Amino acid sequence: MTLSEIVKTYPWKFCLTSSLVLLDSILGILFPLFIGFAIDYAIAGSYKGAVQLGTLGIVSLIIGSGRRFFDSRFYADVYTNFGLKAVEVVDVKEESKRTARLSMLRELVEFMENSLPVLVDNIIGLIGVIIIISFLSVKIFVGTLLVSLIVFIIYVISSKRTLGYNEGYNDELEKQVDAIANKNNELSNHLRAMMNWNIKLSDLETLNFSVSWLFLLGFLVLSIVIAISDGITQYGTLFALVMYVFQYIGSVVNLPLFYQQWLRLSEITERLKRI
Repeated sequence: MTLSEIVKTYPWKFCLTSSLVLLDSILGILFPLFIGFAIDYAIAGSYKGAVQLGTLGIVSLIIGSGRRFFDSRFYADVYTNFGLKAVEVVDVKEESKRTARLSMLRELVEFMENSLPVLVDNIIGLIGVIIIISFLSVKIFVGTLLVSLIVFIIYVISSKRTLGYNEGYNDELEKQVDAIANKNNELSNHLRAMMNWNIKLSDLETLNFSVSWLFLLGFLVLSIVIAISDGITQYGTLFALVMYVFQYIGSVVNLPLFYQQWLRLSEITERLKRI
């Protein structure tokens, strides 16, 4: 199962859920800016900013809830349809492989239902935040570009190793049913092998995250110093800028995790194509 196959099978439903995800993400970008407006209006003795912020929150709630209500039913249909196809094309004698492939397919569908909207939200949020920061402080804007490049390089360097670890994990997963049906010793070796692959993936992610976080933390502290040195004294504007920098860091921290997940799912997709 690939994304293109889902689009061809469910063009209108996929278009609707994609539109709702984009709209929900765009609304999310506006919150720090509207919070800053509300603070400035409140200082001036006006409730206009608070009303605008509340309206934004209600609209965001309606869009987000509607998308989740629709997605749960849409992706349930996707899993049922493609799950039957995935099992039918595997030799009935290869029960372990059939079970593993169905499990992998479920992981792929769950990613599209739960993680893909968050990924889109992070990407749009990251781009939107960087654009807004560019209007508030050119120096901090340049900093976001440099830090983003550094984090990108860190994860690209380790991508080949990540794919290899995921391939080893999935190879072992396809033996699970047979291992359960056989002697306890074989099951024990199987479980130990799976956990060894899992530990390797976890250790690699921990290393990547730790190095990336050091750069991001340094940038957060430096951005506050730059904002003050550039003469940004209006409280609402300064607050919004710091909030956007913090939101930028959150997006940059999350995106590599999705990248790792995408590498795993790309290995699964290739595996499903071979069946």
